[in-house]
Amino acid sequence: MDQLPYKRTELWSAHVFNPRNPAAVPQSRRALLRTTVAGTAAAAGAGLALGSTAPASAASRDAESADPVTTPEQALRRLAAGNHRWRTRHQEHPHESASLRRRLVQGRHPFAVVLGCVDSRVPPELVFDQGPGDLLTVRPAGEVLDEAVLGSIAYGVLEPHVPLVLVLAHQPCGAVAAAVHADETGEPLPAHVQYLAEPIRPPMDRGQEGVARVDAAINAHVRGVRRRLAAEPDLAGKVATGEPAVVAARYELRDQRVRTLP
Repeated sequence: MDQLPYKRTELWSAHVFNPRNPAAVPQSRRALLRTTVAGTAAAAGAGLALGSTAPASAASRDAESADPVTTPEQALRRLAAGNHRWRTRHQEHPHESASLRRRLVQGRHPFAVVLGCVDSRVPPELVFDQGPGDLLTVRPAGEVLDEAVLGSIAYGVLEPHVPLVLVLAHQPCGAVAAAVHADETGEPLPAHVQYLAEPIRPPMDRGQEGVARVDAAINAHVRGVRRRLAAEPDLAGKVATGEPAVVAARYELRDQRVRTLP
C-alpha cells in the first residue's frame, strides 16, 4: 500500500507552502509574495509525518481537552495522532461529553481549517478522529475554490485565528476523474459540473492516460489549491510569517492514511 505515485514526506520537510520557491508559484503571484516572504513555521515537528505510525495513545482525550493547540506543528501532530486512531480503529470520539458540549456554547477554538471534498467517504472529523469545536471544515467537490470557499477559509484564519490550513485531496476523487475524462474525450459536462472541472484541468499532466493521469491530476490540483490559498491577499501576510501554515495532503481510501505532499 505504500508504493504510491508520489513522494512521501516528513512534516515540515517540503510540504508547507514556501513562497521562497518561485518555481512553485505562478508568475502573477510572485510580485505579491516577494513583499510578504518570511520563514514558515519553525522545524520543531521535523521527523513527524501525517502518515507516521504514532501510538494510538499519542493524544488522549484528556490531553486534547487540556492542551490548547497554538502552532502549526501542534496542529499537525494532533491530526496525525487522530488519523492513526482512525485507521487502526481506536477512535476516541473526543469532545462529545455533555460537559464539553456545554463549554462550546460559550465559544470555540478550532485548531485547523480543513478544505476537503464533498465525498461522503472522507469526512475530516472522522478521518482525523476529532470532535465538535476542533475543526473548521469546508467541503466543495474537488476542493475547488470560489468566493464562498475563500471567504469561509479567510474567516477561519482571521477570526478564530487557527494555526493550520490543510488542503485534503483523496483517491479516488470523482470530481478530478470527471475533469480528466472531459479533457481526454472532449465530451461536455453538465453545466455545474463543468464549473467544478474548469479549475482542475489546467495543471493536468497530459503525458499520462487513464488511472495514472487521474492520480497525477489529484496531486497537481491540490498543490495548486495550496499555492493559491497562500497567495490570497487576505491570507498571504499571515502565511508568510508561518502561521497559519498551508499544507497539502492526500487521503487514501485503500489504507485510510493521510500523507502530506511536497
